[in-house]
Amino acid sequence: MLAIAVLALLCASASANAIQLRSSSYNGEYGGGGGHRFSHSGNQMDGPITALRVRVNKYYIVGLQVRYGKVWSDYVGGTQGDLEEIFLHPGESVIQVSGKYKYYLRKLVFVTDKGRYLPFGKDTGTSFNAVPLHPNTVLRFISGRSGSLINAIGLHWDTYPSDCSSC
Repeated sequence: MLAIAVLALLCASASANAIQLRSSSYNGEYGGGGGHRFSHSGNQMDGPITALRVRVNKYYIVGLQVRYGKVWSDYVGGTQGDLEEIFLHPGESVIQVSGKYKYYLRKLVFVTDKGRYLPFGKDTGTSFNAVPLHPNTVLRFISGRSGSLINAIGLHWDTYPSDCSSC
């Protein structure tokens, strides 16, 4: 009986530690089918998100590029439309992403912990609103599918990297 009680206590302790350590979450994919898969999962090792480049045309989000620390990710998407670029302030993070889609991504709005709203695209389609599941976490990287337009987007959240001396 004592062995069962000790085992139950160890399991409860391990479970509590696992809950406390969990910080990552995912929202998505938002958008339509098609396109080729992309992921910036490796880019997050370069540091936090520090800037965004979004190419838009009259109807859609055409392309995306994200700067992690001081390194730009590969550009994904097409080449038609206007390229917009926004830099985050030092220590500023994205804490919410909303937007609209139909068959392709039509609108993206990045909201930062400094109260800034960074909108791109047109306000038509099915709405989505993505926030992290855990407190004190921020947007760490994006993934999705693209071709000549951005077909879909996924949003990956985790804690802000504490060891980013080059950001």
